[in-house]
Amino acid sequence: MPNRTLIRNLAPSQLVEGVYAIYNCQLGQTKGGKPYIKCLLGDRSGRTPGRMWNASEQLFRSLPTDGFVRIEGQTQPYQGELQIIIQNIQGVEPTESELADLLPCSQHDPEQMFRELGAVLDTLSHPAIKSLTRAYLNDAELMSRFKQAPAAMTLHHAFLGGLLEHTLSLLRLGSAFCSLYPQLNRDLVLFGLFIHDLGKCDELTWKRGFGYSDQGQLVGHVATGLITLQRKADQCQAAGQPIPEPLLMVLQHIVLSHHGQLGFGALKVPATPEAIAVSLLDNLDAKTHMAIAAARSDSDGERSEDDLGGRFTEKIWALDTRLYRPDPAAIGAPSPPGSNP
Repeated sequence: MPNRTLIRNLAPSQLVEGVYAIYNCQLGQTKGGKPYIKCLLGDRSGRTPGRMWNASEQLFRSLPTDGFVRIEGQTQPYQGELQIIIQNIQGVEPTESELADLLPCSQHDPEQMFRELGAVLDTLSHPAIKSLTRAYLNDAELMSRFKQAPAAMTLHHAFLGGLLEHTLSLLRLGSAFCSLYPQLNRDLVLFGLFIHDLGKCDELTWKRGFGYSDQGQLVGHVATGLITLQRKADQCQAAGQPIPEPLLMVLQHIVLSHHGQLGFGALKVPATPEAIAVSLLDNLDAKTHMAIAAARSDSDGERSEDDLGGRFTEKIWALDTRLYRPDPAAIGAPSPPGSNP
């Protein structure tokens, strides 16, 4: 799509035309009671808010909630972000070449990330956990999906290879964390971090845009992860390497409890030191990634928060706050307004 400008290269007051991915398309209502469309528009380089004023409910119903659209519009700075004011919009089915330009992907090589992940897992020492690890790593089909899958549809690591990148970050964090708390069982923590989200390989789809599979809608990644763990334990049993029942139980608990709270999707509240560590580290990496993506995504200098008229992001609902963008401690950072030079 040579005529389409990448999201990250858009400038204020720029005309926009072309095919983009659309996420979370909703019909809102202005203070005057008029309907408008609000959404996120994206491509492989990033996402930005989209708004279409004076939109009809009929037009809204013709658009995908998550999918692909052709738009005409113009960029507009708003509260420190660049949003696209849409004049025309219609749903489309992108070609294969268009898809490659629309789906965001990790900036890191998946094969290199997978090799590093394998090297960390190779440091595990418990015989039964090592046996389970091999059962997962030898599942070529599962590992192929693991290298491709996003970690989420819209929140953290929502790009191709995002699940692998998230998991590798967690293994790095887990290794450092366990060195500070030697009372934790390192093997349980690292293996739990490795498998906690693997159910997303079956929960999510990404071939024609990001979405949920039938299994994702009906079963979900937590239950799928639990089923997969039992199958791998059964494989180890059949190979003459049985997994002790108490060990399997605490690993099942890590999968069931990694969301931390029942209201956030956990089926059990973390109740072992290792389960608490896994849940906290998972939350740490996810929220830090969301914060950086929202507040520091333009750190390459293509545009600054001052160019867009604000130093705070819009409210990040998953973080329950607006984020302050500038880093005043950065070398060469401008002095805050009102400060002495």
